[in-house]
Amino acid sequence: MQKYNISKSSYFYAIGLSYKKADADIRGRFSLDEESKLELLNQAKENGIESLVVTSTCNRTEIYGFAQHPFQLIQLLCDNTRGTVEEFQDVAYIFKNKEAIAHMFRVGSGLDSQILGDFEIISQLKISAKLSRKHGLLNHFTERLVNAVIQASKRIKTETDISSGATSVSFASVQYIFNSVENVSEKNILLFGTGKIGRNTCENLVKHTKNEHITLINRTKGKAEKIAGKFNLIVKDYSNLQEEITTSDILIVATGAQRPTIDKHIIQSNKPLLILDLSIPKNVDTNVEELDNVSLVHLDDLSKITDQTLEARKAHIPSAEGIIEEIKAEFNSWLETRKFAPTIKALKHKLTDFASAELDTQRKKLSDFNEEQAEIISAKIIQKITNHFAHHLKDDDVSTDDSLELIKKVFQLEEPKKTNV
Repeated sequence: MQKYNISKSSYFYAIGLSYKKADADIRGRFSLDEESKLELLNQAKENGIESLVVTSTCNRTEIYGFAQHPFQLIQLLCDNTRGTVEEFQDVAYIFKNKEAIAHMFRVGSGLDSQILGDFEIISQLKISAKLSRKHGLLNHFTERLVNAVIQASKRIKTETDISSGATSVSFASVQYIFNSVENVSEKNILLFGTGKIGRNTCENLVKHTKNEHITLINRTKGKAEKIAGKFNLIVKDYSNLQEEITTSDILIVATGAQRPTIDKHIIQSNKPLLILDLSIPKNVDTNVEELDNVSLVHLDDLSKITDQTLEARKAHIPSAEGIIEEIKAEFNSWLETRKFAPTIKALKHKLTDFASAELDTQRKKLSDFNEEQAEIISAKIIQKITNHFAHHLKDDDVSTDDSLELIKKVFQLEEPKKTNV
């Protein structure tokens, strides 16, 4: 990326792993909580990384950033998670430069989501970019790229029907409950964990089940109370978890814990219990399946549910891809201008020096010299000339590098300094 004058590093990478090759257990080993993200960002700064965006969701963990070699970013990820380099290499993907740019567009636009059309990832990308900016790790290129991806996501959401129906894990979980449990509105439902997926699941439960027997438990009770107040639900203390599980028909687990919080020993009832684990890493120990009365479903199972709505959404993929290509082309066009921006800037400075020298000469020669008018005319001529050169350099039929060398030679321009923006 040096030739584009945007980074001292040669390459822009996207490295990561997703549901496509990594199962829930492996994704859990590479998941990043808020504290780990901050530690990763701080380590990146110490290592001289200039721009970096980190995302970690139930479906994927990714780093977008500048480096001389992808291992610099891989090492950052492995140093701040429980995953190893060997495990990463088995399931990972690495994209470079324009392939990395294209990958971010597909991810942010819901085309690479576990459930096609799930746009929850774009909010994660916004939050991650904001966090990087706060820590001085968001250069002009990355910020512009993220904004372009956000623009594509908005257009796809409004101009296509790719997000119609169940587009998220939280909605799919409610859909699964409807398909698997009779008389849902009469069942006791316990939601353990009120993070983003938990909140969205809660909202979908209230909206679609018309159930008045929903109880919330969260380690931080205040967060649960805030959501409960919105929907007029019951909140219990974390210390009541085992007691509430005993009276529940459906348990939805959506906590951010790094280790299982639910196992077979906490389940004391013999009545049928459906458990949905929407957490990454998994928060329900698989030993619960040793109990005859328990059915366990993980979010990876939910994503495999296909229905007519999902099939209908696939028809809108070409339209979505068309929007992506349009906005990506605009971004790549801007990127090409970065090649010659320093030279055009140097040319403008040179022409301004010519104009200043000539204005100074005319000022001494002419007693009625109109300085204000002369400066206005000079500025307009300089702008027209630089615009003309810029348009020439944008032309696909000319060699940008050859043209830049000629301009530098003709106008005796000094080699512009690299600007790391």
